[in-house]
Amino acid sequence: MLQYIVKRLLLAIVVFFGITILVYVVSSMAPGNPILFLMASPEMTVEEVEIITREMGLDRPIHIQYFSWVRELLKGNLGTSYRTYRPVSDMVIERIGATLILTISATIIALLFAIPLGTLAAYRPYSPADYISSALAFTGASTPVFFAGMVLLYIFCVRLQILPLGGMFRSAQDRSLGSLLYHLILPATALAINHMGSYIRQTRSAVLEVLGEDYVRTARSKGLNEKLVIFRHAMRNALIPIVTQIGMSIPFLIGGAVVIEQIFGWPGLGSLMVASVAARDYPAIMGIASIIAMVVLLANIMIDLLYGFLDPRIRYS
Repeated sequence: MLQYIVKRLLLAIVVFFGITILVYVVSSMAPGNPILFLMASPEMTVEEVEIITREMGLDRPIHIQYFSWVRELLKGNLGTSYRTYRPVSDMVIERIGATLILTISATIIALLFAIPLGTLAAYRPYSPADYISSALAFTGASTPVFFAGMVLLYIFCVRLQILPLGGMFRSAQDRSLGSLLYHLILPATALAINHMGSYIRQTRSAVLEVLGEDYVRTARSKGLNEKLVIFRHAMRNALIPIVTQIGMSIPFLIGGAVVIEQIFGWPGLGSLMVASVAARDYPAIMGIASIIAMVVLLANIMIDLLYGFLDPRIRYS
């Protein structure tokens, strides 16, 4: 087990730096740079801009800039934002909690609906329940995140006026759990709809395959209760492909969160990333991308380790 974890961590480190190189190159190739935003300020002179350019290191070749950033990263320093002049680490810490709340809540909502619907569809294939479940799955999987967000916003905020338009709390003074949950309903649901569809299809496929296995037929022949057969014998083995699907959807969840945070004014990493990209704030872009990459890579390692818990036959060696 320990040897497997070390191998996965070493591979994750290689992938991590590959991601940072790609993000750094793409960011540098984008039109514009932070200096153009500085020069837009009427108080800045050309000489001051040149001094700041040298201090930022933007006059050096791109590979030198990248290795300088890596050197600071290894020291635990994500740099200072060109836009706000604040440490990037402080900005990320302030926002990452909101993004985790949104993505984890969306995953829980999607699974709460997807697993029962997918299991019912597999237990009664080609029944009305199966057709309804399949229709919901295809509708959800084909609905873009931004479209789901706009529709929910229009129905529940504009027309019915029963849910808030955006934000995370009612006010700076009211930061209670109730206020958070009240504002979380729409963005989490909008983010969950698309993934709910793929989870339903994966659950139906996995459970349908497991129900045809010999050990399930043996459990039924022993006279065990049907619920016990489904939830104790079938579901545990069916969870492996479902967990795999969850792991594969993590990057798309975070990508969807960027859009949802913009639509609902949710103060997470997504909205911070959009503002940083618009200002060509390279340290903030790299800091956010690094944190997201680490979260995704570590989550996938944890999911791989979860396989051994779900199926004792899996051994890590």
